[in-house]
Amino acid sequence: MTRIPVGERRDALVRAALRVVAAHGVTAATTRAIVAEAGMPLASFHYVFGSRDELMAALVSHVVDEEALSIAPALAPGDEGISVRDALRGGLQRYFDAVRDDPDREKAMLELTHYALRSGTMAPLARRQYERYYELAASALRVAEEKSGCRWRRPVDELARLLVTLTDGLTLGWLVGRDDAVAASVMDFAADALAAYAEES
Repeated sequence: MTRIPVGERRDALVRAALRVVAAHGVTAATTRAIVAEAGMPLASFHYVFGSRDELMAALVSHVVDEEALSIAPALAPGDEGISVRDALRGGLQRYFDAVRDDPDREKAMLELTHYALRSGTMAPLARRQYERYYELAASALRVAEEKSGCRWRRPVDELARLLVTLTDGLTLGWLVGRDDAVAASVMDFAADALAAYAEES
């Protein structure tokens, strides 16, 4: 039998955990259910992860990193001279496209956040998740600032929290209603509202 490298086992288990959490919730994501989904023996889990909570932490990091990659083109250089509103709207569209392309990933993240908040030992996981979201939002706002030649009239970290709040609402609303037109109006509102905090430099 071919020996699977540890990194590949880890990735397969994280992806299997994502599928189980999205389909059945965190409580159903037992180590046995996860290894069954991954097509691995139980010993493989314990070879890679010290505990289920460690796997859940790795899952959060994995999904946030994937989300960062999905919006990376919106954060790349280019489009200099674009309005700050259009830069924001473009970034929001990239984010939304990633949500629409993989709704199970977003469902799993919502499940994990709620689970972490209910669990005293895993509460730091939710905080780390949102700290990463705030970092990504702050990066997006700085790029919008650079592309437009504007500057923010309020601290970027403060505006990043507003942006994450808006994207949370966008995500949950779309997961419930699956209405792209409503999502577009939310993105328009978010871009307009945030652009109001920018001024010519």
